[in-house]
Amino acid sequence: MRRQILGLLFSCLVCLNLSAIAQEKGGRPDQRWWQHAVFYEIYPRSFADSNNDGLGDIKGITSKLDYLHWLGVDAIWLTPMFPSPQVDFGYDVSDYENVDPHYGTLADMDQLIAEGKRRGIRVILDFVVNHTSDQHPWFIESRSSKTNPKRDWYIWRDGKSAGQPPNNWTSLFGGPAWRVDPATNQWYYHYFYPAQPDLNWRNPEVETAMFDVARWWYRRGVAGFRLDAVTNLFEDPELTDNPLVDHQTNAYGDPVQQPIHNLELPELHGVLQQLRKVSDEYDGVLIGETWTDTVDQLKRYYGEHGNELQLPIDFLFFAVGKISAPDFRKQIAVAESFEGQPVYVFSNHDEPRQYTKYGDGRHNDQIAKLLASLYLTLRGTPILYYGEEIGMENNDPKTKEDVQDPIGKLGWPKDKGRDGERTPMQWNAEVNAGFSQVKPWNPVDALYKQYNVEVERRDPNSILNYYRNLLSLRHTNPALLDGKYVALNEDDPNVLAYLRSYAGKRVLIVLNMSGSTQAVKLDLLSKGISAKSSKVLLASFKTPKRGNVNKIDLEPFGAYIAELE
Repeated sequence: MRRQILGLLFSCLVCLNLSAIAQEKGGRPDQRWWQHAVFYEIYPRSFADSNNDGLGDIKGITSKLDYLHWLGVDAIWLTPMFPSPQVDFGYDVSDYENVDPHYGTLADMDQLIAEGKRRGIRVILDFVVNHTSDQHPWFIESRSSKTNPKRDWYIWRDGKSAGQPPNNWTSLFGGPAWRVDPATNQWYYHYFYPAQPDLNWRNPEVETAMFDVARWWYRRGVAGFRLDAVTNLFEDPELTDNPLVDHQTNAYGDPVQQPIHNLELPELHGVLQQLRKVSDEYDGVLIGETWTDTVDQLKRYYGEHGNELQLPIDFLFFAVGKISAPDFRKQIAVAESFEGQPVYVFSNHDEPRQYTKYGDGRHNDQIAKLLASLYLTLRGTPILYYGEEIGMENNDPKTKEDVQDPIGKLGWPKDKGRDGERTPMQWNAEVNAGFSQVKPWNPVDALYKQYNVEVERRDPNSILNYYRNLLSLRHTNPALLDGKYVALNEDDPNVLAYLRSYAGKRVLIVLNMSGSTQAVKLDLLSKGISAKSSKVLLASFKTPKRGNVNKIDLEPFGAYIAELE
């Protein structure tokens, strides 16, 4: 009985703490912490170098927590920092319960988690669930013999015939998805590089081991995981060949396939439900790398009863790829059409930076503020990519000899790899942009003297200060925190306009997605909304503090955020 009473008291204290945190952020006390959080992805090799070896590290990240707190970040997602041979820059894990010496120690990680907690910043780890390194002890045992107890922890098969792999599946990084091992003359499956063998999630021992890894990190204080390649966990046990797309080849010269037999198999949802139970034990969050082709596929990752991933990334929104009011309006409507927290991303460590992807070469700074105004005012969860807030651009390799990413080495020149979006964070105008006192592992972009944290903090009109003001508004305005989304001017080809409405508070967002000035006339009455004027909360161009709600003049790629009165 005493244990039950203590457990009840502990639960009450947890609920009170969560309520206080939610109210401090301006949100409802019944919501989970991640529902109002702004996430910030960090590529550790490129964020901050504390020991001047040219590589970013954990202590470097810890040293920048005050900056992230000033910016308005609630959680940081770290790409893999586990021990690794670094064939795929950490996405080939050789030990799930340690830290790679390149980045520091477990003690450094503990300090980062503790210092983050002091500032209200949670730490999310990138959990590579689909595969390990071929140097992981599990795989070393597995390949040692056909009778080893861990043989079935990976996917081993005989070839179709001498020298022929078991089927026609291809690797995402080029060539067959199978590698023969001379010691046993069997083939193992690798969706990514040969040095990244896929785990066999049909083996209950694998599931148990990976769930234990999650618990181990939760107990150290992490707040959740971003699940890498989560759609890949299961393969057709019959190894049925994938159908080919007629006469098409990829950057590596391989025939393009429809990967219907080795991606998105239904069995993976059972695993996600179990992993969610583990996560719920610690009030953790699960973010999914969920590349999907349709909204119905995306919906499945939330779970039929909301019992799988809390935050599967909406890559349909991500894939819009151009400044288009109709296209973004359509994708937002899709995300609003079903229950679940939308997750919006514009760039990450695998894809070109938004400044490069969406910029027109003339209005890039305005476009950066426009995109921030879009995904930081929508209902849902935004994930910023480091440097996005200062307008960092891609710095792609100029020659094949400059390429470090194995994808670029294999796919050049069609695919230059991912080095360009992984360049060092630009802290100031000093040597190497303040990232390191020695030559960084990846070249700093040439524009770092203009686009860096120190310079932009001093400029009230900078991209950085616009992000900060917008994040402050997002955290404190009830309509932006909890308001429903109401689409406006749904036939306008140039301007995206909508309301966020909650408890009598109505915030109007009007975004000019064209390179010309727009005079916008809003038809609020058709939505049953009456308002005489608007009070400007934030705008990316000079505009009166109060305006006529029925007519708003927008500069090219201008963003206007106001409260209706």
